[in-house]
Amino acid sequence: MDELKRWVPYCGEAPDPASWLGRWNLDPVLGIALLLLLVLLWRARVGGGLTPRRRQSLQGAWALTVVLYVSPLCALSSAFFTVRVIHHLALVLVMAPLLVHGLEPWLRRWPVSLWGATAASAVVFWIWHAPAPYAAALSSHGIYALMQFTLLASAMGFWLAVRRAGPAAAMGAVLVTTVLMGLLGALITFAGQPLYPPHFASALSWGVAPLEDQQLAGITMWAPGSIAYLAAAMAIGWRWMDAERARAWRADPA
Repeated sequence: MDELKRWVPYCGEAPDPASWLGRWNLDPVLGIALLLLLVLLWRARVGGGLTPRRRQSLQGAWALTVVLYVSPLCALSSAFFTVRVIHHLALVLVMAPLLVHGLEPWLRRWPVSLWGATAASAVVFWIWHAPAPYAAALSSHGIYALMQFTLLASAMGFWLAVRRAGPAAAMGAVLVTTVLMGLLGALITFAGQPLYPPHFASALSWGVAPLEDQQLAGITMWAPGSIAYLAAAMAIGWRWMDAERARAWRADPA
């Protein structure tokens, strides 16, 4: 139990199997912020750059915030590195694109270069999944907040740059990110020993060996994470081909 209390991340101490479903995060600051945002989204009127689909994207981001930071999933991410990886993948693969789409009219002045944003997002993701920075983030609320903010901001910069880029360049950037995500996942999967002390005792309390938890986390990053980026690249390519076919048809409808 003393080892479990050593690591007290924002989501709280790692829960045991009997209590995790009741472990909702009742942080009053987060609760008030979410309530205010809900009121704003509920009362926001379409117009001035806010379309129905953009509003839906922002509502989706709000709901995902509740799942990631309020629901028992938050506490479970203190117990398992695998759940933390799922948490981070949801942040960079779902939350960031939703926010970019919803806030795009207000992000027009955000200067981003495609390859700079690609490098920044990859570096940030790799840094926070190195054992020492990761352990620091689960030892301090401030460092944890920095980890969450930089993961989200760098991912938003990446997806914003992808949306602005031409299809060939956008596909290239997404494919590079796919490879880097898969490589990090493979390195974590094939590590010969557990690398993340915050989850050693908590995984064992669930009857899971820390190395098994780490390997599953690496596979999650390697397979579903890489596949999600690959699917994005394929979607960009599909839209590109559709646009080229439409352009060719307009040039020669016969």
